[in-house]
Amino acid sequence: MEIVMAFVCGFLFMAAIYLILSRSLLRIIIGTGLLSHGAHLLILTMGSFKGSAPPVLSEGVTDFVDPLPQALILTAIVISFGVTAFFLVLAYRAYHELKTDDMTLMKGSEDNE
Repeated sequence: MEIVMAFVCGFLFMAAIYLILSRSLLRIIIGTGLLSHGAHLLILTMGSFKGSAPPVLSEGVTDFVDPLPQALILTAIVISFGVTAFFLVLAYRAYHELKTDDMTLMKGSEDNE
């Protein structure tokens, strides 16, 4: 199962980097979202799938799932949602001001200075 997750993480990172390197601002935002999902899946995979019982301490349970990766991922999901919402508002405002979402056109030219 870890091999499949490694390939899925690699595919998510590959697609995210491809989108981040594009010129469209919306594709860059989608790429950062994919990158965060790939990181979440990587953290979950590194936490391993070995445990069989929930992380509740009771008598006789010695093999339980580590709750730390799940807590880290939950926190990271909330942070990435906030960052994505901020990026979307920033892109919306930039589009209304500049009438484009092309990053090279947003940069402007040195003749305008």
